[in-house]
Amino acid sequence: MSEIEEFRKKKDQYFGGSDDSPLTPEQRKRFAGLEYFPEDPELQFLLTVEEFSEGEKEVIEIATSTGDSAPHLRWGQFKFEIDGVALALTVYKDVDGGEYFLPFKDATTGNESYATGRYLDLSDTGDGRLVLDFNYAYNPYCAYNPQWSCPIAPAENRLSVAVRAGEKVYPDQLDH
Repeated sequence: MSEIEEFRKKKDQYFGGSDDSPLTPEQRKRFAGLEYFPEDPELQFLLTVEEFSEGEKEVIEIATSTGDSAPHLRWGQFKFEIDGVALALTVYKDVDGGEYFLPFKDATTGNESYATGRYLDLSDTGDGRLVLDFNYAYNPYCAYNPQWSCPIAPAENRLSVAVRAGEKVYPDQLDH
């Protein structure tokens, strides 16, 4: 079993069996697992973040699914290619813990994947580079249940290409 398969198995166990799951008790009774795109090693990158200058770094309020906002620090930008298309994504940091956060939309958004985008938590390698692995792209908790408030991927993080990796849209989501 690959690392990503193991990760997905554990996530399904959590979603289907934990009281802390974003699913309601009724959804957990029906839960048969999350749906994923096939693992794609071509959508794994080890990239250096082009960190914004101090004047460009700013705390912005990202709109949420419930009409509120959540503060995030605009940290820097990744530049990379998928299928020969030059792309860029803005990397954010949590204003409290300093964790890297990457909300994004792509050409699958609203059809094959969740309508307000997906997220990636980025791993720091310790040498100035971050792991960008779209196979770990996940839906925010509001994709399952509208009681959750989730940041909506900003317009600057809309990709023109389809990223067919990570979680797909959840078929048993509650109405928003």
